[in-house]
Amino acid sequence: MPNRMQAIRLLIEVNFYFAVVALMFASICSVTDASFFEFNEALYGALDNNLRMMMVNLGITEAVVLGYCWFSKSFRYMVLVGFFLLLMIGSLEFYGEVNTVAIDANFSLFFMYTGLSHMLFGLLKTGEKKPVAQD
Repeated sequence: MPNRMQAIRLLIEVNFYFAVVALMFASICSVTDASFFEFNEALYGALDNNLRMMMVNLGITEAVVLGYCWFSKSFRYMVLVGFFLLLMIGSLEFYGEVNTVAIDANFSLFFMYTGLSHMLFGLLKTGEKKPVAQD
């Protein structure tokens, strides 16, 4: 049983770090032609550039929050980050509806994956027992 739990913990951690790399890579690629997502610049102009800038801001925010969690050795904030990444799904749909902009369906899958990965990792790290300092 302990080996199974260790394997699950390792899988969750590896998946989380893969999701972080995917988010950072997607944010960098969103300002290039190598983006994972379809931005119809010719059709929508500035509105789609707003989506590109949102992705860049997410990448920067991810780096800052992850850096803070890493140095403080407290990853409980990853639960909140995951929650807000999941909220991005509805926010993008609302943004597309209000501005009559077609939003790439891959955004929903991407934010679902990264959001759930962040939440699961944050819950795992929050639930781990911290060693008690001995005097």
